[in-house]
Amino acid sequence: MTTLSTFTVNTNKPNEWINISGEVKKAVAASGVQEGICVVFVPHTTAAVTVNENADPDVPHDVILALNAVSPDRREFLHGEGNSAAHTKTSLVGPSITLIVSEGRSLLGTWQGIWFNEFDGPRTRKVHVRVLGE
Repeated sequence: MTTLSTFTVNTNKPNEWINISGEVKKAVAASGVQEGICVVFVPHTTAAVTVNENADPDVPHDVILALNAVSPDRREFLHGEGNSAAHTKTSLVGPSITLIVSEGRSLLGTWQGIWFNEFDGPRTRKVHVRVLGE
């Protein structure tokens, strides 16, 4: 069995993390898959998705701070839109994650959440969730 669902995320600013764990959980439940995998894919070049801590609100701030240090805006960038730092951060974090589905739920650790990473907002973004299994 395989299902595909899509939802939108409205972002407010660059370097924003939005918790999408609930939306992914709903997609997995609606799929009816009990055992399999779930792929969460972001079809954008200046946004990404990651799994990280969901308990301490300082974690997104700290990761964004680190990413900004690794990929600051630089006047030497040549890309005409002026968002090369956002493209670099997206390449570092990545456009997708894969989760294990067991007993009808995605397996996340106690402190883990699924985070949409906006690096070039505000925007209206799409997130695709493909659930495969039995």
